[in-house]
Amino acid sequence: MNNTTKRLVFSAAAIALAQTASMIKVIEMPMGGSVTLLSMLFIVLIGYWFGPSAGLITGAAYGLLQFMIEPVFYTIPQMLTDYPLAFGALGLSGFFHKQKHGLIIGYLAGVLGRYFFSFLSGVIFFASYAPDNMPAALYSLVYNGSYLGTEAAITFILLALPPVSKALQQVKRMVSEE
Repeated sequence: MNNTTKRLVFSAAAIALAQTASMIKVIEMPMGGSVTLLSMLFIVLIGYWFGPSAGLITGAAYGLLQFMIEPVFYTIPQMLTDYPLAFGALGLSGFFHKQKHGLIIGYLAGVLGRYFFSFLSGVIFFASYAPDNMPAALYSLVYNGSYLGTEAAITFILLALPPVSKALQQVKRMVSEE
């Protein structure tokens, strides 16, 4: 299987797995956002395995799929910020795909990228939801950080387990084979 085909197959599988995992909500926030069963990890893995362009494109495609399935639409800039940009940022993991501990660093970078766009959306488009006497920026930091940080913590714990770490290293070797 050539590299382009392999990338496409793995990316499609990652999107399908991420979408399925996103439907298993451990915690659902009242105005959007949720802690899911590792849905961000599947997209981050594409960047980690194939590099930033594959990761960013896969993340943006996943964001558009999220929009089609559970749309929250007020304006086009809000939709772009919340979906293709926020989920596309998970592909930032690809910039660390050749580094030692690249998956951990890449996952952190991807989640922080998604957090940035979710924070930005919260400040620009959802400031009216902030409680009285609370700045919109603080509200957005806390609100978005609560569900993204929780899912990230759960994922880091899982990635620290030796069998999981070993399995993902083996898949990375398999993906790297020509």
